[in-house]
Amino acid sequence: MSTAPARARAVASRASSPRVARRASSRPRARVAAARATAVDADATGPWNTAPLALTDDIYAYLLRNTREDAVLRALREETSELRGARMQVAPEQGALLALAVELLDARRVVEIGTYTGYSSIAMALAMREGGRLYACDRSEEALAVARRYWTSAGVDERIVEKFGDAKESARGLLEEFGENSFDLGFIDADKRAYREYYETLLRLVRPGGLIIVDNVLWYGKVADDTVMDKQTEAIREFNEFVTNDARVTYSMVPVGDGLSFCRKR
Repeated sequence: MSTAPARARAVASRASSPRVARRASSRPRARVAAARATAVDADATGPWNTAPLALTDDIYAYLLRNTREDAVLRALREETSELRGARMQVAPEQGALLALAVELLDARRVVEIGTYTGYSSIAMALAMREGGRLYACDRSEEALAVARRYWTSAGVDERIVEKFGDAKESARGLLEEFGENSFDLGFIDADKRAYREYYETLLRLVRPGGLIIVDNVLWYGKVADDTVMDKQTEAIREFNEFVTNDARVTYSMVPVGDGLSFCRKR
């Protein structure tokens, strides 16, 4: 006769004892307290009722295994990994979230500020219905040469309109061409020191109810390190503080990839 039921009852009995219950319930609180104790300006954050998840390599590998990624995007990710500046490419889980945003909005017109080798533009274009257009703004011919090949491989080249040159000028050109409130979604992933200018232009370009999504808002953790004072980090800090208090949008910063901010125009 198996002793498993008896062992199970014994374990259950021990687990239900007040002393064990108190010890078990105290562990999460201890982890939260320890995490909060190391936070900068902990009093300003308020209570941490849930401990932040440490994204280990194993957890991230699990996340990637459970992220939908088109074969073309995987191939592009492999090729980009060999290029200079590969970390500028959005992560697969970011691409999936951008695609979901396009579907939720049923976005027909999208502008991307910073295209690099094309991962995010393909992820969003694949999620668009027939007749949709994505305007991809970038000034790197080398990166765009890769993007063009993969736009064609993914079958979205007819949905993507390339805007080569300074992204600020390209965005202003789209505003002149289509007018205010004419786009459903804008994605910013370019010069960090120009984030505020891109944002203000897209606020005019995107319709009420539309989204502006901004990448790299956690900037490899540098924004939370007071010893880092370079111009790009300072620019992102200032941008984050500004958007947090901008009443023109509904706003949420999420720790996906290097940090994404979602700004819904009111």
